[in-house]
Amino acid sequence: MLALARSGTEEGVWLRAERQTGGRGRQGRAWASPVGNLYASTLVRLRASDPQAATLALLTAVALEEVVRAYLPQCHSRESGNPASSSASAERQRDPRFRGDDGARSSLQLKWPNDLLLGGAKLSGILLEGAGDAVVIGIGVNLAHHPTELDRPATSLAAQGVAPDPADFLDTLAEAFALWLARWRGEGLAPIRARWLERAHAVGTALTARLPDGSATDGLFAGLDNDGALILRLADGTTRVIHAADVFLI
Repeated sequence: MLALARSGTEEGVWLRAERQTGGRGRQGRAWASPVGNLYASTLVRLRASDPQAATLALLTAVALEEVVRAYLPQCHSRESGNPASSSASAERQRDPRFRGDDGARSSLQLKWPNDLLLGGAKLSGILLEGAGDAVVIGIGVNLAHHPTELDRPATSLAAQGVAPDPADFLDTLAEAFALWLARWRGEGLAPIRARWLERAHAVGTALTARLPDGSATDGLFAGLDNDGALILRLADGTTRVIHAADVFLI
């Protein structure tokens, strides 16, 4: 997708791989890529009036959370009124392939900036890369399989008894992403930030932020600033704004 972005490919194109041989996550980490999971990427052509490019991470996380929730039972009760999402949810309620655990939908949470957790375990990965005036967004979702040898718990939708087809899942995700991208451009970051906070772990959740310089900061989740940066409340009562870090629940 990076090559396509550099060659002038228009916004809105999606690529999906059945499997990857060189998958990677943040900071070049290896990403296991067995058949049955989702490995997809798209690109956004930045415009002068767009919000900050980095906030596409929040947008992508919000769209992905919406789609995953639509694959879990009774999740439509918390949807935003988006007809596409409600329709997708209703169809999955009637489909016998989708038999998620009722407890799973209530434990589906966003963690800054773009991790999606299910029962406290990592379900997906999102990676942004720049290519000229484009941002390439790579998305991996553990649909059928999940790794077991990570520095944090991981899970899959299959572990919850849910069996989405990767191609069908991507169709729904592409639609949700396009709708949220239109809001990002038309309304700014505010609605994305509001939805992200609605679907995140509670204010006051204890977090560790591992910063790019190798240091770590512990604090309590205190929300996001207007630009989408993480706000941590420290032990002395002060707050610290985090713009880049690996964040872990304590």
